[in-house]
Amino acid sequence: MHVIDQMLDAYPKDLGSVDRAALSKCIAACRECAQACTACADACLSEDMVSELTKCIRSNLDCADICTTTGNVLSRHTGYDANNTRAVLEACQAACKSCGDECERHADMHDHCKVCANACRKCEQACADLIATL
Repeated sequence: MHVIDQMLDAYPKDLGSVDRAALSKCIAACRECAQACTACADACLSEDMVSELTKCIRSNLDCADICTTTGNVLSRHTGYDANNTRAVLEACQAACKSCGDECERHADMHDHCKVCANACRKCEQACADLIATL
């Protein structure tokens, strides 16, 4: 059992009708994507042709920030606001799509971009799956 699941189980109040599996999966995907995007941006900065990766770096950093925020929002349940949660999930889904698209442009040349694109796609789908349950 992951720490995310343990924390959801330990929450002292009823979580309502939220799909715990989808919620847990989305929090984990957000955390993983944020790490991948941060690492990819750093790896891009180490590439010889860094000037050609400016948009990728920016997309990575934006996506990492949005995924981190989304994971944090999804981890808080007291005073839950479905409208805020949906808005954050939609923003995360859009950021992951954009970053995944950008990283895929460089995936043939840079393995870190390939790994990052895959993490973005996984998070994009996890957000979509959770949105579908709201």
